[in-house]
Amino acid sequence: MFHDEGRFGRINESRRCWAPGGSRPDVPVQIVREYTYAYVAVSPHDGVMDSLILPEVNAEAMSIFLVEVALRHPDEFILMVMDQAGWHKAKDLVIPENIRLIWQPPYSPQCNPVENIWGEIREKWFPNLVFKSLQAVEDTLAGALVTLENDNAKTKSISGFEWIISMSLNAT
Repeated sequence: MFHDEGRFGRINESRRCWAPGGSRPDVPVQIVREYTYAYVAVSPHDGVMDSLILPEVNAEAMSIFLVEVALRHPDEFILMVMDQAGWHKAKDLVIPENIRLIWQPPYSPQCNPVENIWGEIREKWFPNLVFKSLQAVEDTLAGALVTLENDNAKTKSISGFEWIISMSLNAT
């Protein structure tokens, strides 16, 4: 599985959108510095995805997430590929018995398929929206995560590197 955290909040980004010809779309913007964090682990091979929404990123929150993933897959041994953030290597990080951590190279987010999950969520669930509260952000984020967790085929297509596999099979 691959892991990453994504920050979601009340600061929104303007994105392209459809508007009738000759008109200019009115896109609301707000800058409110309130954030929540989505923790995601995905298996690009089969589209299995586990996620949690937690209020911060630190070793304690990361430990909670790892325990949750371990509980969801009690009969599996999980190799978890992740970046080298400080809280991933913290001394007080709790790593369950059925999980081993593997570090991806520094400064290489393109190697992590969870980055594609963040792009999908931001494009499909958060485009040009203004949220009245952090709870509204979390509700939208939870809906996105549950949708992707329940649709392994879609998650596999978003996170998988199938074009690399097909290219290597065609080359042989």
